[in-house]
Amino acid sequence: MVENKISIKGNSRKQGRKIPKKTAKKTANKTSSRKAFRKAPKKMQKRLYRSGREKILGGVCGGIAEYFNVDPVLIRLLWVILSLGWGTGIIAYIIAWIIIPENPDHKQD
Repeated sequence: MVENKISIKGNSRKQGRKIPKKTAKKTANKTSSRKAFRKAPKKMQKRLYRSGREKILGGVCGGIAEYFNVDPVLIRLLWVILSLGWGTGIIAYIIAWIIIPENPDHKQD
């Protein structure tokens, strides 16, 4: 019975299925956009670094301020308020100091 159905419909593995032109174009557009995203220049990718210019202790607040393009004083005030309110700000600052890399453009000689 199964062999009769295969002989009537044909074996799909043996048949070379062709993709309709519209589907082929959509697939090509998706793959080309994915490749373009992967090959994006590094200047366009925004990364979080510790600041070397706006540095008081470790440059964490200065780096966060550069990332969000705001004044570092605002980030420092917010960090102090959160530290006094919940008490975890000091530990979070130390962890951020360890995890966030220093900005290679701000390296001091």
